[in-house]
Amino acid sequence: MARPPRPDFPPPTLITTTNALRELCEQLHREEFVTVDTEFMRERTYWPILCVLQLGGAQEVAVVDAQAEGIDLAPVAALFADPSVTKVFHAARQDIEIFMLRFRDIPRPLFDTQVAAMVAGFGDQVGYDSLVSAITGGSIDKTHRFSDWAVRPLSPAQIAYAAADVTYLRPVYETLRDRLRAEGRLDWVAEEMAILSNPETYRTDPDTAWERLRPRSSNRRFLSLLRALAAWREREAQRINIPRQRLVRDEVLLEIAATAPGSPEALARARGITRGFAEGRTGADLLAHIAAAKAIPESELPDVGQPRDNVRPSAALVALLKVLLAAKCEQYHVAPRLVATSDDIDRLAVADAPDIPALHGWRLEVFGNDALALKRGALALGVDSRRVKLIPTGA
Repeated sequence: MARPPRPDFPPPTLITTTNALRELCEQLHREEFVTVDTEFMRERTYWPILCVLQLGGAQEVAVVDAQAEGIDLAPVAALFADPSVTKVFHAARQDIEIFMLRFRDIPRPLFDTQVAAMVAGFGDQVGYDSLVSAITGGSIDKTHRFSDWAVRPLSPAQIAYAAADVTYLRPVYETLRDRLRAEGRLDWVAEEMAILSNPETYRTDPDTAWERLRPRSSNRRFLSLLRALAAWREREAQRINIPRQRLVRDEVLLEIAATAPGSPEALARARGITRGFAEGRTGADLLAHIAAAKAIPESELPDVGQPRDNVRPSAALVALLKVLLAAKCEQYHVAPRLVATSDDIDRLAVADAPDIPALHGWRLEVFGNDALALKRGALALGVDSRRVKLIPTGA
């Protein structure tokens, strides 16, 4: 068996049976925390296919072959539901999506070291290998990052690679946890974990799928058609389990919404649409959705895709707010992207008090209050030596 990168750990265990998995999970129920990672495939499917599950305890690391014949992952579901064991991930969102599909629930309690690293000042969405290097001095061999994890048997090198992620994740978690506890910032991470622990975070609403296309149009008829077509694509891709882009690409969907074809011949003229597709069952279903969207009376067109405000944000004010954000995040040693996105800044520049994360919770203390003061003229920005300083104006 391949050895993990840390010599103080025993060789990783490859688990291929339900009994072995049950014994492992019985031991892990006694742990304070367990590190978790997955290897999955979704290049050819809509839904991710779980291939390998890695679990790290205090003295062992296991690589679970989720594709092994007859294996039942129910012991993992029970472990993930144990409130006494913290489940530690790095960049957890895709992993949790898999467990939501498999177990219909989210591992609880949850800790994401990528979010914690952003709170602790390691930058925006720091990579796992960089975080491992910064905290432990170790290195992650990424040779097998793009392995086909569905092929069996798993090689010793693949097993060692899979084990490394959860092995190093233990000291990374302990370091970040202790650092944030000392700085009084664990509550900041808890706010973010509440979002990751909400099942609604992982539920795809086909009726909002069109928003990902970010159309640059205020034409209500076009937007109504696009919403209907994007919802159709999402449901159809889910039904036949293929990536939405393999069904109909984004740019093709936009073209179809703009031209609103009414026949197989017209549909086949769209880029990327074959005559076989247009004349087949899927094409007929798509044309039926186009016809239904076209039949909506003008008076009943939904108010979708309208700009939040008719006023464009002042470029100068946006620039000032971004400088303030950078200065405050430098002061608090926290990643700016975690505090406010560019879209948040634009909304803040236009509206008096928009409903954005930057004006709630810990972000309000770090940035939001000062941003509102800057907009009121109660705060100015200056330079003190090499740093931006905040100057109350008394306004």
